[in-house]
Parts: sequence; C-alpha cells; structure tokens
Amino acid sequence: MTLNIYDTKDQVAKEFSEYFRDLAMSDQTIHIALSGGSTPKIIFDYLAEHFGSEIDWSKINFYWGDERCVAPTDSESNYKMTVDHLLSKIEIPESNIHRVLGENDPEGEAVRYGQVLETKLPNLNDIPQFDLVMLGMGDDGHTVSIFPDSISLWDSPENCVVATHPDSGQKRVTITGKIVNNSKAVAFLVTGAGKAEKVQEILKKEKDFASYPAHLVQPLHGELIWFLDQDAAKGIQ
Repeated sequence: MTLNIYDTKDQVAKEFSEYFRDLAMSDQTIHIALSGGSTPKIIFDYLAEHFGSEIDWSKINFYWGDERCVAPTDSESNYKMTVDHLLSKIEIPESNIHRVLGENDPEGEAVRYGQVLETKLPNLNDIPQFDLVMLGMGDDGHTVSIFPDSISLWDSPENCVVATHPDSGQKRVTITGKIVNNSKAVAFLVTGAGKAEKVQEILKKEKDFASYPAHLVQPLHGELIWFLDQDAAKGIQ
C-alpha cells in the first residue's frame, strides 16, 4: 500500500491526474473503472484542462465502478457527471465509453454489465481485470455502492450486483469485491474532514473498521494507492 497525503483536495486532483497521465502513456489499451463523487469531479476538470490534448484517449476505455439507477441525463448520474466534467471536453471515441444503463431494470442491468466486463476486459484467473479502479469512500466507510449494512455483497460471485442505499432506498448497480481486488491498480481518492474518522479506523485497524466495506479493498495482484488531503488524513499523521 502506498499512502500519499497532500495539502489540499486541489493538489490531490493534480497529483492523481499526473498519475493517470503516466498510466495513459502506455502503448496498450487501458481499461479504467471510474468513480462518482466530489473528488473525481475536480480530478476530471483538471485532467480535461491540463492533459486533455496530451493523452491519446483512443487508447482509454472507461467503465463505471457503480451507478445510480437513474437516467443518464439525471443530475445524480455518475455518467452525466463524467460527461459534464471530462467526456464533453476531450476527444474520445464513443465506442470507448461503457456506461451502466441506469435507466434499465437494475437486476437485468447488473447481469448485462457483468457480461460487458467479461467481454471487454482482459482477465486474470478467469476474472475480468481493470488496469485501474478509481474508488471513493463515503462518510460511512462504503466504497463503490457496497454499504456497511450489505457488506456481504462484496463477496458475491457475480461481477456486478444491485445494491440499495440504506437511507434513500435508491437502487444502484455496482461491481463487486472480486473485480476491485483483481485490478492491476486501485486508487482511493479521499478528501475532506468528514472522511478522517473512517480513514483512521481503516488504516490503523481500529474500532469498527471491519464493518466498513472500504477496508476490504486489498488488491491481490496489483497496487493500492491512497490519495488523501490533509483534512482526510488528520487522524493518521
């Protein structure tokens, strides 16, 4: 595990974007699972502004680690956020964008998207393998859309499952732990003081850390990199 702590969330965006740029310089096709949330939003803005013309986007294939079951034009759609802050600002083939169809029946879409991963991604040990999975972490310790009250979904044998937000009841399609932990690299992007308590518990293995899905992120064949700002890291310094 690599722990990177930066002064501000804007510096997190800069440093991760440079990491992304270096990854994208490979001659190979790159498969990346994106995250929603406030931190990816500023990362996408930075990527588009500073590296939009430098990166060969034709080699990049984008997927989503999770998606809310809403239309792609809905303000809660992770896909829409990515369009607004990145995809609309870069030259990337439409065929390289593999969105979760949040407007479809959730159960059927989880099956369909799992098959997309089987078809499009290379595999290792008969499991689809991303080059990079971007992850956020909620104030409750959830990651992708696997929440503490449904942490058993992490170990599902399926590539994708349907999760339910514990407060709103909103359905979401999410990749499972076997996909996350099979990736060549996993990057946690965590900023803000509201995350500090869970970051401390998970990294120091304190209190209720075992009940948080985020602590289950342990890549089997790749690297785990944390990108934190000072506010999120205040409990571990």
